Amino acid sequence: MFCYASLFISLFLFHSPSSFRQELSFSHQHHFKNFQQQSHTMSELSHPSIKDGWFAEVSDTMWPGQAMSLKVEKVLHVEKSKYQDVLVFKSTNYGNVLVLDNCIQVTERDEFSYQEMITHLALNSHPNPKKALVIGGGDGGVLREILKHSSIEEAWLCDIDETVIEVSKKYLPEMSKSYQDPRTKVHIGDGFKFLEEYKNQFDVIITDSSDPEGPAESLFQKPYFELLNGALTEKGVITTQAENIWLHMDIISKLKKDCKDIFPVAEYGYTMIPTYPSGSIGFMVCSKDKNAVVTKPARFEWSDDFVKKNLKYYNKKIHEAAFVLPTWADNVLNQD
Repeated sequence: MFCYASLFISLFLFHSPSSFRQELSFSHQHHFKNFQQQSHTMSELSHPSIKDGWFAEVSDTMWPGQAMSLKVEKVLHVEKSKYQDVLVFKSTNYGNVLVLDNCIQVTERDEFSYQEMITHLALNSHPNPKKALVIGGGDGGVLREILKHSSIEEAWLCDIDETVIEVSKKYLPEMSKSYQDPRTKVHIGDGFKFLEEYKNQFDVIITDSSDPEGPAESLFQKPYFELLNGALTEKGVITTQAENIWLHMDIISKLKKDCKDIFPVAEYGYTMIPTYPSGSIGFMVCSKDKNAVVTKPARFEWSDDFVKKNLKYYNKKIHEAAFVLPTWADNVLNQD
């Protein structure tokens, strides 16, 4: 576009005294530099959960009176997907962090403790898992762990929010590399509808859900576990995210009761993870096989060398230890 203002300034400078032209030129450069700096500042991403360089995970309903905070080095991605608020930032000490609706989902530093435990507690409680399904888990971490089992022929993932998958591929490469495996199959859609269509199909189903608020609340209710049961094969096993004993004992108690009404075997175990509320998170591990003992590995195909190279948290001993609860929690959950 032709700019008359620019032409006027050029003609004006050409006919002006040399000293004035220099002064005006300097002034123009100074203001242009300031404009560039302002534009750069305006282009930097921000998010309301980040204040004074710190992200704070605040919830007055799920963990009232406390908050997990991480120091932010750089905000990498901010987006409102069709379903949720999506934030990714680089932290100073925990690597890249994925946050959905202001709740930390994964950090590069400690994600393995959750991914390994929710996966291998289930798969190593099944005698020969060939076909596994993840509900949620768009970051790809659970898929990565499933694919470490040589018996697996198909690893399915059903997530309603494709944005999480795409963002994870960009910012969480060590987790999302699982999408490159030819055994991986992805379905974008509602988990309930997916389970209704697939009956007696999966040896293991892992529900990698967020906390029971909003849409995720239904994943903690009895009708969902009935759908899981129907989608499993004869000796099928499930694991599901099952909250924290320090914060959510009422939720866990009801969850275990509902699971025991549907599955003949239902146990609660947990793992330690510093960036989840109160530093730990639990799982319900359930089997359709009444003779199954999920508190000990039913199979363990890996050599010591494989474990050393491919696992950071899970092992035979910690499988069993995961189900040993503090006395007060054991009294609530395991005393019939």
